[in-house]
Amino acid sequence: MAETRRVVAALAGAVSLGLLLSACSSNDSSGSTEDVKIAFVPGIASDPFFRAMEIAAKDEAKKLGIELIWQGASDEYSPESQLPFVDSALTQGVDALVLVPTDADALQPSVDKAASMDIPVVTVDTTVSDTSSLVSHITGDNHDGGERAAEEMSSQLDSDGKVLVISASPTNTTGTQRVEGFQQAVDEEYEGLNVLPVQYAYSEPAKATTILNTTLLEHSDLDGVFAVDGTSCTGAAAAIRSAKAADDVNLICYDAYSNQVQDLEEGVVSALIAQDPAKEARLALQYAYAQVTGKGKEDIEREVVIPNVVINRDNLGETKKYQYAE
Repeated sequence: MAETRRVVAALAGAVSLGLLLSACSSNDSSGSTEDVKIAFVPGIASDPFFRAMEIAAKDEAKKLGIELIWQGASDEYSPESQLPFVDSALTQGVDALVLVPTDADALQPSVDKAASMDIPVVTVDTTVSDTSSLVSHITGDNHDGGERAAEEMSSQLDSDGKVLVISASPTNTTGTQRVEGFQQAVDEEYEGLNVLPVQYAYSEPAKATTILNTTLLEHSDLDGVFAVDGTSCTGAAAAIRSAKAADDVNLICYDAYSNQVQDLEEGVVSALIAQDPAKEARLALQYAYAQVTGKGKEDIEREVVIPNVVINRDNLGETKKYQYAE
């Protein structure tokens, strides 16, 4: 009788083990959502654009039932500041990486390393030089944004004026596309605008302030400024306030931070080119999740370009909803 009980117990244990192994095998093939860990490394964590991404990403992670590691440099947009966070993410056993590269070339080795580790990568906002190994790249329509800024500037200046462009850096892919779009539109359609050489603030408001202060001294007839990113806008707005030049210089900025919308309402900023960072972040996590689990993988698009919205004083009542969540 005891022997019979031992046999039954052994058989029961074997069945339980078999069921456990079967369940594990099933999870391995389908990508159990409870075990999916995705790292998201923004360009600079303190920037309101990326803060809006963070809010949306954390909400989306809850919906997907995944673990989100959100980590990034707090006060400097540069590869030197970003790389330690990327390196850290790749050592934490993540299943996928969502990355906002601060430099197309400097972050390429990190993307290559992730690929060699079979960690899928989705880039958001900016991207790297070689996109062949990426799952997807999700961004706003930066070239179009530059074109629309040129159109708005020409309209506000009655097709004639001297304009300064302040960008992030020469290697920032979104910034260069916006500048190219702006300059191309000027060359082809708005030749009355005289565009000064592009200057770079490296996403530091204080540098943008210094650039505009110096330009106002050298070009007292300056009519307009296109600030290609939100931090440059913050610095440019400070310079315009200091010089009491709001009535003389039209400031058109990218992004829609709460302080930028307030500056628009107060007349310091004349128009904003708003993106949708929340949508970019949500879609990036959805694609990373799909790539890891296989669920919805067929819906992944290699490149997604999300349209911009022009916010100005005339349409603010309709467009203020595009202000970034902070």
